[in-house]
Amino acid sequence: MLQMLMDTRLDETQQDYVRTARESGKALVSLINDVLDQAKIESGKLELEEVSFDLRAVIDDVLSMFLGKSQDKKVELAVYVSSKVPATLVGDPGRFRQIVTNLVGNSIKFTDKGHIFVTVHLVEEASETEFERDESLSGLPVVDRRRSWSKFRSFNQESPATSSSSSDQINIMVSVEDTGQGIPTEAHSSVFNPFMQVGPSITRTHGGTGIGLSISQCLVHLMKGEIGLASSPHIGSTFTFTAVFSNINGQQQVNGSISSSEFQGMRALLVDPKKVRAKVSKYHIERLGIHVEVVPDLSLGLINTPTVNMVFIEEEIWDCKNLGNPKMLILSNSCSSDSARSPFVITKPLRASKLAASLQRAMGVSSGGNNLSREIHALSLRNLLHGRKILVVDDNPVNLRVAAGALKKYGADVVHAERGAKAITLLTPPHLFDACFMDIQMPEMDGFEATERIRKIELGIKKGIEDGELSAEAYGNVSNWHVPILAMTADVIQATNEACARSGMDGYVSKPFEAVQLYREVSRVFQTMSDESH
Repeated sequence: MLQMLMDTRLDETQQDYVRTARESGKALVSLINDVLDQAKIESGKLELEEVSFDLRAVIDDVLSMFLGKSQDKKVELAVYVSSKVPATLVGDPGRFRQIVTNLVGNSIKFTDKGHIFVTVHLVEEASETEFERDESLSGLPVVDRRRSWSKFRSFNQESPATSSSSSDQINIMVSVEDTGQGIPTEAHSSVFNPFMQVGPSITRTHGGTGIGLSISQCLVHLMKGEIGLASSPHIGSTFTFTAVFSNINGQQQVNGSISSSEFQGMRALLVDPKKVRAKVSKYHIERLGIHVEVVPDLSLGLINTPTVNMVFIEEEIWDCKNLGNPKMLILSNSCSSDSARSPFVITKPLRASKLAASLQRAMGVSSGGNNLSREIHALSLRNLLHGRKILVVDDNPVNLRVAAGALKKYGADVVHAERGAKAITLLTPPHLFDACFMDIQMPEMDGFEATERIRKIELGIKKGIEDGELSAEAYGNVSNWHVPILAMTADVIQATNEACARSGMDGYVSKPFEAVQLYREVSRVFQTMSDESH
C-alpha cells in the first residue's frame, strides 16, 4: 500500500515520510520472519526440501539483490564457482539462498571499500591453491580464508564427508570474503548466538537483530555441514560453510556453461593486470561458450592474439584512444560510467544473463531461437500486462487491493475472488483469464486444494476431448487448458517450490507484496506460455 501511495502525487516531504514508513515496515517484516524461522528451527519443525536446482543461478540471484547497495558504496561484488561443482544439485535451494543472502548481506553492511567475494568449491578442493594468497580481488589485504575452516571436523579426521567422490553425494564449500570492518577476536565465539551483536554501536550504526548468523548456522547443520569464520579488525572477514547435496542421477555434471549461447566458439581478449579479478571475469565470460585469453596489457594482447571477436578491459586501465575493432567492452563497478566517451560499458557484478544481454546489444547478435535471448528481448511490463485478465484470490480485502493496484498500474484487468470455491468456478474452462494469484491460507478451502481441483478439471477436459467425449469447440478449440496459478503467502517456508509443484501451481510470491517480485513472476509465467505456444 505504501508503494502505491508513493506512486501518487506527493511533495518532497510527503515522499520522505512514506519512504521512511515503507523501509520501517520492511525491517519489521524481516525481523518477524527471522524470529519465526528461529522458532521453527528450535522446535524441530523445519524440514529441508529435496528438489533439483542450479547452484550458479541461485548465487547469481543473490548478487542481483545487492547490486544497488554495492554500487552505491563502490564496493566490488563478485562470485566464482569452481568448474568441478556440478551444474545441477538436489537439495533445498531456498534455504541455501537464505544462508548466502545472510552472509553477503552482513558483508555489504560492514564493508565500505574494497570487495565482497563469494567462492564455491568442492570440499576436497580446499587444499588446492585456487587463488594467489598474496593477492585479492580488489588488491586490499584480506584474512587467510583457510582459518575460516581450520576447525571443521571434516578436515581434521578421516571421514566420508571430506570427499565428494561419492556418486550420489556432493559436499560443497562456500566462502564469503570481504574487506570490511572485521570482528574482534574476543567476539568470534559469540557471533553465531541468536540476538548477539559485537557491540551496541553496531545496532545503532548498521541496524539488524543479530539473528541472521544464528539461523544460518542452524540451516547449515540441517544440511549436514559446518560454518566458521576468520576475521581481523580493519582488514575484513571470511565466513565459510559446507553443505551436502545429492548429485542428480548420480552423474558428475560439471558443465556450468550456457550451452545454447549464441556466442559459442567466439574468441575474446580479457585485459586485466590483477590475477584474481581476471580469473573471476574469465569464469563468467567462458560460461557463454567464449574462449578467453587473459593479458595484463592491451597492446601486448592484440599483438599475440590478433584474431578476437571482442576485448574486455577493466575501466581503471582503459585508454579512450583504444577504439575500433575488435569490439571494446569496458568492465565497470559503477553504473554511472561515461558511456559517451567509452565504447560499451558492462556493469559488475557479472552474471550470465546480464552479460549475455550486454553482449547482444554490443555485438548486434541475432537472438534466433535462444530462450535466453527471448528473455532479454521481452516486452516492457506495460506492454506485457496491458489487457491481461488476471484473477486475484484472497480472503483479506487489504491484500486484494494491494495486489490489484500493483497489477492495474500496468494495465491489467483484475478480477477479485474471496474464496477458493469461487476461484474454481471462475477458472473452469472455458474462461478468459491469463493468470491467477491464489492465497494459500483461506477459510473453507486453501489455495493448494483449490489449485489441485482446477488442475483436475483441466486434465478431465483434455482427456474428454482426446477421447472424443467432449467437443473442442465447446472449450474455445483449446484442448490443453492450463491457467498459470501463482501462490500468495506470508509463510515463505510453507510455500516452497516443491509444495507449489505438488498442487499444480506455477510459482509463488510472498506477502507483503513487492511490486518488483509480482512483475517478475508474471513476466516469467507469460514468457513460459509464449515459449510453449511456439
